[in-house]
Parts: sequence; structure tokens; C-alpha cells
Amino acid sequence: MSKSLEFFFDVGSPTTYLAWTQLPKIAAEAGATIIWRPMLLGGVFKATGNQSPVNIPAKARYMLQDLARYARRYGVPMTFNPHFPINTLTLMRGAAGYLDTPQFATYVTAIFNALWVEQKNLGKPEVVADALRAAGLDPAEFERLVNDDGVKERLKGITEEAIRRGAFGAPTFFIGEEMHFGQDRLDFVAEALRN
Repeated sequence: MSKSLEFFFDVGSPTTYLAWTQLPKIAAEAGATIIWRPMLLGGVFKATGNQSPVNIPAKARYMLQDLARYARRYGVPMTFNPHFPINTLTLMRGAAGYLDTPQFATYVTAIFNALWVEQKNLGKPEVVADALRAAGLDPAEFERLVNDDGVKERLKGITEEAIRRGAFGAPTFFIGEEMHFGQDRLDFVAEALRN
């Protein structure tokens, strides 16, 4: 039986970006398959009473330092986005719309890089369209997807499932029913996959 790693994510989370840069290597080393689970972090926060650490000044200062430390450790580019936080509803509908298609990886890569490397304001539709075009994706197809009722329900359903299973933030990982939260717990994720 092959191992799988469920990755519940929202592109608007900087720690999720960091986890995303490391997961392919972790999964490959463990011979595991990543199951991509786009969820709406705002919905998770609302349902669980949680909030972004950036809303608490002392935590926000520390979080910015910690993100930079992890980016250096992982050897990945990261520049904190001055437009953070943005409403990711449309972006996450895009992830749900492209899920299980050949364009999914291209879409997620384009959005994560635009947010956490290029500091783009993806709260503006024209900036999203430019990022999509630069990645070879069709903004008109994106608009069709994010307005599709089935895509909206898919995102809502995955978000509700994450909450039912105990998620309270992003990134959240499941190996079977064992939950791990946060990109700073990737060593536990790798260990669980090995076992």
C-alpha cells in the first residue's frame, strides 16, 4: 500500500509557502504521494476562533524573523508580502478549480511565487491575471473556474472537512488520521511517513 500525505493549504499563508517548497522532497524520500487539499483559511479561522499571528503585534514581529530563518534554512527565496493579509477566496477557488488537472502545479507555483517571492498584490484581479498569463495560464479560464458553482462547493467541502478533522490553521498535514500543524513540524511529518 502506498503512503500518502494530505496537505491542507491556503496560498495566503507564508508558512504554507515554506512548507510547499519542502513537501515534494519529503514525499519523494518517503515514497509518498501528496494529496493536495486547498481550503479557505479564513473559513477555518472563523469556525475555530483562531486568527493569524500577524494580528498580535509581538507574535507578528517574531513571525517575520522566524519566516526569514526558515527560508534561509530551506534555501528558498522569500520576501514577506507588504499586502498581507489578502482575501484568498478567489485564489483558493482557483486552486480548487485546477485541482486534479495538468495545470494545478503551474497555478499553485505561479500564485505562491507571486505572493511570497515577487510581493504582488493578488488582491487585485488585474495583478492575478498578469501572474496567470506570465505562467502560461488563461485568465478567462481562471474566471470561469472561480465562478463555477461546483468549484465553489468543492472548496467549501474541503474546508469543512479540514475543520471536522481538527484543522485550525495552515498548513495542516494528515498521514492517515494523524494530524500535524505548521511548517515547523515538517520533521514530524517526515518521521511519520517513514514509520
